[in-house]
Amino acid sequence: MAIYVDFMCIEFKGYRWCHMLADSLQELHDFAEFMEVDERLFHRNASYPHYDVTLHMRLIAIENGAIAADRKKIIECAKKLKVELNNQVV
Repeated sequence: MAIYVDFMCIEFKGYRWCHMLADSLQELHDFAEFMEVDERLFHRNASYPHYDVTLHMRLIAIENGAIAADRKKIIECAKKLKVELNNQVV
């Protein structure tokens, strides 16, 4: 299991943002909680579930074991998370 951050750099509200994903939703939420990422930054209904994190948070995530992942790995991970989310009982 692992946490991944991409190389996106989207400017919004004075910050530069990227995405944080994981091999499982539980691992993603646990790491986000550890990092004190606001739960409002979780995007359940986006094209794939992820947290938006600032570039500063990205660096802290990497310092704590997250992996800077290329597009191929991010897409692979995103597909797994989407399937997992769709299979959850609401």
